[in-house]
Amino acid sequence: MIRGILIGILSIAVIGSGYWGYKEHQEKNAVLIQAENNYQRAFHDLTYRVDQLHDRIGATLAMNSKKSLSPALVDVWRITSEAQSDVGQLPLTLLPFNKTEEFLAGISDFSYRTAVRDLEQEPLNDKEYETLKSMYSQASEVQNELRKVQNLVLENNLRWMDVELALASGQKQMDNTIIDGFKTVEKNSKSYSESEFGVSMTSMKKNTEKSFKDLKGKEIDANEAKKVAEKFTNDEVSNLKVTENGEGADFGFFSVSMNEKDSKSEINMDITKKGGYPIYLVLSRDIKDNKIGLNKATDKAREFLEEHDFENLDLYESAQYENTGVFSFVSIEDDVRIYPDAIRMKVALDNGQIVGFSARDYLATHKKRDIPAPKITKAKAQEMLNPNLEVQEDRLAIILNEYGEEILCYEFLGTIENDTYRIFINAEDGLEEKVDKLKNPEPIFQEV
Repeated sequence: MIRGILIGILSIAVIGSGYWGYKEHQEKNAVLIQAENNYQRAFHDLTYRVDQLHDRIGATLAMNSKKSLSPALVDVWRITSEAQSDVGQLPLTLLPFNKTEEFLAGISDFSYRTAVRDLEQEPLNDKEYETLKSMYSQASEVQNELRKVQNLVLENNLRWMDVELALASGQKQMDNTIIDGFKTVEKNSKSYSESEFGVSMTSMKKNTEKSFKDLKGKEIDANEAKKVAEKFTNDEVSNLKVTENGEGADFGFFSVSMNEKDSKSEINMDITKKGGYPIYLVLSRDIKDNKIGLNKATDKAREFLEEHDFENLDLYESAQYENTGVFSFVSIEDDVRIYPDAIRMKVALDNGQIVGFSARDYLATHKKRDIPAPKITKAKAQEMLNPNLEVQEDRLAIILNEYGEEILCYEFLGTIENDTYRIFINAEDGLEEKVDKLKNPEPIFQEV
């Protein structure tokens, strides 16, 4: 009897201990997962900020207007401060990283001190421009090394908790890719000395009123929306389902879900009630190995636009992301590019199929415009450019300024050393309205 009671008590104790241990293990895992997520977020944020920092410093080198330069330097200071915050959230306190932090602090101090002074009265001197160039070069090196570490982290599912444990234990491990990568970043930052964002979405500040007030045509119903969807997808779909948007939306539209007949891939599409215009289309499917290049994909995109009555459009930006070509088109009117009228497309590079289409900006702003004549000559506008810019192309263009107003500009495409810029000079008063540094081809990182 007593023996049975003791066994029962011991059993309960063992079960209780096991349950307590299990709960402790669960809570410990939860803490570790949260810490790992925080480290991963801080690291990828840091990589993104350094990408931004490199591009923004590059843009300041092409600016020749004090009006543009001050806010650009303020932006450099802001991005640098955010990058410093990201560094502080990584488990690097035991790993020497002071040179990289000094580099970021140096950029922060220089950009802040320069931005707050009156650049009209005290413009940047030659030495300060050399400092900017040095910062730009150094940011490029840090950017490339961080990209390599990021690529290895993603490819090999590396954990930041392993870094923290390795640093805290003081044990020298044969291979810790993250630590080795950051040591390389630090090594490259030692060369720093205290002497050191396309008009695609950048049609300046987008007009926030997307009410499609200039659309022409009658209101359509759900059955007519189905017909529009079938026509837009060349009748290659099945299982069409139409949903009407709810009350309170800025404009009326129908959402259509359907499946491709052959692959059964899901397709989603929005169509305006007024006029029955396609706002966007997304086809979700796995894209296989590339069989066509960007030139052929561009032809496919043009053919699609012409087939669906989108006319007088000019390609101004194209890029390749893995197995997809991404293209941006804008309206052309009287040989003037209308950047607010933008259509963006994605083309699968395995078979040339259109897998993404967005005409939201185009439908919201497209209309017949009375385009004024420039008040200054192209030659006068070109005098406002940075003298180091080698102009490759020029044209007239309409963009949106920071107040959402359409303005006529001279658009210049040119290079400074190995970087390409798109610069807009106001065709009325010669002010530098916008400077964009165009993306260079992405490097391909391989494991070493």
